[in-house]
Amino acid sequence: MTPRPRTALLDAPPHVITVGAGLLDEALRAQAVRTTPVDWRPPLPGTAEALATVLADPRRQAANERAVGRLLSARPHLAGVRRASEVLPAGTFLHAGPPITWERASGPMRGALVGAMLLEGLAGDEREAGDRLAAGAVELAPCHEHAAVGPMAGVVSPSMWLFEVNDAEHGGTAYCSLNEGLGKVLRYGAYGPQVLERLRWMDEVLGPALAAALERTGPIDLRALMAQALQMGDELHNRNRAATSLLLRVLAPALVETASEHAASVLRFIDGNDHFFLNAGMAAAKVSADAARDEPGSSLVVAMARNGTDFGVQVSGLGGRWFTGPAGVPDGLYLGSYGPADANPDIGDSTITETSGLGGFAMAAAPAIVRFVGGEVADAARATRSMYEITLAEHPAYQIPGLGFRGTPVGIDVALVARTGLLPVVNTGIAGRVAGTGQVGAGLVKPPVEAFTSALLTLAQSVSDQ
Repeated sequence: MTPRPRTALLDAPPHVITVGAGLLDEALRAQAVRTTPVDWRPPLPGTAEALATVLADPRRQAANERAVGRLLSARPHLAGVRRASEVLPAGTFLHAGPPITWERASGPMRGALVGAMLLEGLAGDEREAGDRLAAGAVELAPCHEHAAVGPMAGVVSPSMWLFEVNDAEHGGTAYCSLNEGLGKVLRYGAYGPQVLERLRWMDEVLGPALAAALERTGPIDLRALMAQALQMGDELHNRNRAATSLLLRVLAPALVETASEHAASVLRFIDGNDHFFLNAGMAAAKVSADAARDEPGSSLVVAMARNGTDFGVQVSGLGGRWFTGPAGVPDGLYLGSYGPADANPDIGDSTITETSGLGGFAMAAAPAIVRFVGGEVADAARATRSMYEITLAEHPAYQIPGLGFRGTPVGIDVALVARTGLLPVVNTGIAGRVAGTGQVGAGLVKPPVEAFTSALLTLAQSVSDQ
């Protein structure tokens, strides 16, 4: 029997699958042609061979499943508040981002280091502080290399108090400084008299009061609190209003009971600082991501951090090695008369929130965030949806009501970043480039491609060396 010719494609109206650039799809739709667009991109330039090697690594799938499984199962609890001198090496100041020297430090990083020298009584004025830092009077080390994180400049000196967060599932611990508020604050590189006065009050009043209150409350389940805050409109990087309120509800009775003399001033300070929870949330994200470290063959990103000069990433299968590129200047909204010319390149460890599926990855949960970082509500939802393409999982606890309670995208994979050409979405504050300025705005920033491609190339080399 002679087969009948297949003419359906010719007889039926055309249906075209379009790949890549949207211009072709738009042109066909304008002619009433039915289309199915496929959002395909070539791999990042120079990564094709390394990408093939990493994707073919027989260890990769199982290693990534173990690593991201530990990240997802972490149960961070706020266990206490401790002085940095109890947990830091003597003579060391911590800072945000990858390692950096005084000579390469940006304006806000220098300003924060100068302020810490003045706070600790290690210098009498700005000039002496700068001279002593240039001469190596204190050792500078990344927060991440001492189980800590710090927002913006992230400078931690011995007298400061730190949130202590423990992982009840895997046993890890992470630390983060207490949040000063917005504007002219040390983490944005300001170090004037009002900055130092606030830090001394935090040293003498806030830290001890919080320490006593947390002894009374016992460990606070941050995972449960953060999950609730996401459903109340936070994304837990640049919007922490709900999380701060929830934490305050837990702490308030204990503060009144254990620090009645200072309870009113402490409660007023927290109430007036919508970002107060950020630092506890950063430590929770850090201890969760650290649980995924050191899995041979894993291409999972376990840290993203910036020091105002470099943007760096660390990958589970590559130990503590940093892969860096130049930090970019955020695009966003500016305060008062400030503008892009006043902005320093991106800075801070707060991208640990994006690393653990929060912040820019959860913007669909926080439509109000666009009033702080710019854009439209639809942009926030688009940003979150795009991140599912470069991540390995959806968080079972951190859910987004506006996406049908879908879990936030979590577990950035350097191989998927290279394969899709999509870079992690990061929302951030903007520090003034001149030391002493403080905050000048907030917005979105693109990480440098080099940080991810260099990590992928090294991962491929490690596969070849097996």
